[in-house]
Amino acid sequence: DVQLQASGGGLVQAGGSLRLSCAAFGFTFDDYAIAWFRQAPGKEREGVSCISNSDGNTYYDDSVKGRFTISSDNAKNTVYLQMNSLKPDDTAVYYCGRTTVCSTYPREYDYWGQGTQVTVSS
Repeated sequence: DVQLQASGGGLVQAGGSLRLSCAAFGFTFDDYAIAWFRQAPGKEREGVSCISNSDGNTYYDDSVKGRFTISSDNAKNTVYLQMNSLKPDDTAVYYCGRTTVCSTYPREYDYWGQGTQVTVSS
């Protein structure tokens, strides 16, 4: 069946880097958009970045623009999020989700990965 698996999180100091991966299974990867959301304790799930695999368009939240880069390897059915210059405010569980068109609304995503924890210490 359809499955997304997020990985690559960890504990880093401020200014460090992490590379997250979202591996997709069970559907035609090129027909969908994949987004990264994050959720901190007590906060709403917020959109971080999205890539449309059909046309290659990318989107970034203002809080991460210039520091994070999203990319896709359609042959491997995998989306990556390269995170540089990490800040303590980036600490959250990061989820990848599937949709047809990139959106900042979580309700537009029909499948989610299990999430991976990113912790940035000061």
